Amino acid sequence: MTTLEGRDQTALLVVDVQNDVVNGAWNRDAVVTRIAGLVDRARSADVPVVWVQHSDEGLELGGEGWQLVPELAPADGEAHIHKLYGDSFEGTDLEGVLAGLHVGRLVVAGAESDACIRSTIHGAFTRGYDTVLVGDAHTSGDKTAWGAPPPEAVASHTNLYWSFQRAPGRTAAVTDASEIDFS
Repeated sequence: MTTLEGRDQTALLVVDVQNDVVNGAWNRDAVVTRIAGLVDRARSADVPVVWVQHSDEGLELGGEGWQLVPELAPADGEAHIHKLYGDSFEGTDLEGVLAGLHVGRLVVAGAESDACIRSTIHGAFTRGYDTVLVGDAHTSGDKTAWGAPPPEAVASHTNLYWSFQRAPGRTAAVTDASEIDFS
């Protein structure tokens, strides 16, 4: 039901599952395992997988901390988006990549729930994409020292408010990894 004309395909968007981003993150191993399963299922269904990697002054492009976690290996030909901002669309060619793939529905997983995931799902939705957040396949580090809730509460709250997101002509949803339908 996307508002994007002629864009009836789905893509899996894997956001910032990088060594330094998820090192020590809440529920890291389970989230990465679920994402790996989603990647396998997407590939089996001929659904494009798009990899997003963030860089900034603390996360040097090409450095070890910037690399994707070893459990996830992009396949030849899968798109890679390099970003500098929380929203994976800002200052990147993500929109062009998705348009070329005729994608109007995004399934989003990765890190961090309270930063790049939140920014990206909002960015996708406001651009007209049907946007599915994989409710048990996003995580964040502990930011309670700065006044944030514990990471499990951040994930829960993100799932809660995204499940009520509405706008004309597009859909938002929260779905667990085992329930994602790539058909």
